[in-house]
Amino acid sequence: MAKAVAPVTGPEDEFFWDGVREHKLLIRRCSGCKALRHPPSAMCPHCHSQDWETQEASGRGTVYSWILARFTRGEDPDPRLVAIVELEEGVRLVSNLQGVEVDGVRLGMPVAVSFEEVDGVLLHQFRPTGGA
Repeated sequence: MAKAVAPVTGPEDEFFWDGVREHKLLIRRCSGCKALRHPPSAMCPHCHSQDWETQEASGRGTVYSWILARFTRGEDPDPRLVAIVELEEGVRLVSNLQGVEVDGVRLGMPVAVSFEEVDGVLLHQFRPTGGA
């Protein structure tokens, strides 16, 4: 599998990666209109507020979309399942799917976050929950 690269954080997403290091999935909430937003941005797209708070997500969601990413360079060309997960809170984020083969992935499949070290980098990953 291609090597994981440590995220390069900036003022907009540093809170997210700080949360991952604490095994928490944090999302940004506008202090003005209370809309959740991910990926984070400097200004709320709804009310244009630049004030925000963080909210810990449940970590539960469903597979919205996925691809099988193949990396052909390097020593280990194993594919990786990359998914867009729609969280219960209504925002979507990109992550890897673990614990399932590509032919077992389904739209709407329930998943839950896990935090796993990949190549020395702590990342959020999702695994099937077996729920309906």
